[in-house]
Amino acid sequence: MNVLYFADIRFPLERANGIQTMETCHALARRGHRVALVVRPDTQMPARDPFGFYGLPRIDTLSIERAPVFGPAPARRAGYLAFAAGRALGRARASRATRKDDAGSDRIDLLFTRDLGAASALLRIPRRLRAPLVYESHGYAPDVARALPALISTAREPGAARLSRLRRREARVWRMAEGYVTITAGLRDELSARFGGRERVAMVPDGARLGQAAPGSSERFPEGRDRPLVAYAGHLYAWKGVDVLLEALARLPQADGLIVGGHEAEPDLARTRARAAALGVGERVRFTGLVEPSRVAGLLGSADVLVLPNPASAISTRFTSPLKLFEYMAANRPIVASDLPAIREVLRHEDTALLVEPGNPEALAAAIGRLLDDRVLRSALAAAAARAVGDYSWDRRAERLEALFHQVLGPRP
Repeated sequence: MNVLYFADIRFPLERANGIQTMETCHALARRGHRVALVVRPDTQMPARDPFGFYGLPRIDTLSIERAPVFGPAPARRAGYLAFAAGRALGRARASRATRKDDAGSDRIDLLFTRDLGAASALLRIPRRLRAPLVYESHGYAPDVARALPALISTAREPGAARLSRLRRREARVWRMAEGYVTITAGLRDELSARFGGRERVAMVPDGARLGQAAPGSSERFPEGRDRPLVAYAGHLYAWKGVDVLLEALARLPQADGLIVGGHEAEPDLARTRARAAALGVGERVRFTGLVEPSRVAGLLGSADVLVLPNPASAISTRFTSPLKLFEYMAANRPIVASDLPAIREVLRHEDTALLVEPGNPEALAAAIGRLLDDRVLRSALAAAAARAVGDYSWDRRAERLEALFHQVLGPRP
């Protein structure tokens, strides 16, 4: 089938949004679908090659189109939505005129996006003039908007008008989208409780690239180290729990830390470095800053224990399906993670990971220390997680999405 994927983000984007978008589109294209990914232009000059940036081979069935948007943020947003609507509408008209049915035709079979605003805008196009739309939800937008100011230093408190607008959009897209995806069962249940049941809804978690960190491919970090290494990969926002990990490392003088991620232009990298120094662990915790996605697996493979320390929050408790969770499982290293409902959908305590009380540095330190002292347990947990992650590859994700797409489209001639 021919799929138009709309992502109103600069591209390539180093954040999880960009990685998940590219991996999902590439996996769908590998399954033989023709995918056109519509994004905003790169902000770097010269523009970077997304395939090279994400370490993926170029494939003929995946094309990347950059919407011509310029100016301040509101203008870029309005320009992108206008371009997306025109793109969906124009190709739909072309398909009815030509009636081409081969895989290489101009016909668009499906519109797909994880952008709530784009989904709401596209649903304003009369159904007879557009292809069916599938929306992928990563959280209930009003709850996320209310929570972010306490979790991310750059987020603004939402006003009543914005929250009302987000609620209307959520209800509209839940009611009208021809297909609906949630990344956790908890999010699916939350939306069903708010808006009632609906047909053609699928729970499709995120995924990982399997086999990337083969034995011997790890980056020894630092070279020649002889001390245990505890690692985290991801953003450094407060709701990600890096501060909790630093407090745990202060209780583990026998171990070093590796924090993969963080942007020099954002305040959280400086904040967490200062926190490490204040806790007296600055000399034994290394912050990599922003690294290319293709390097992450090797860095994770250098660690003895991988940590997912999310505190409980409106986002992490039920909505999150962290990319790093699946990357950790694929890295064949033991995991300590927060005991949250969204995490328990994937990990099992004492089987594929050790789960600890969210936001509790003492409990986190105790679990890490237990693993550092028990090689047999480390090996058993790592092996069990590596076996379980086979059901969370990007190809498996594309297969689950494809099943929903076929439900949406119905029997094909």
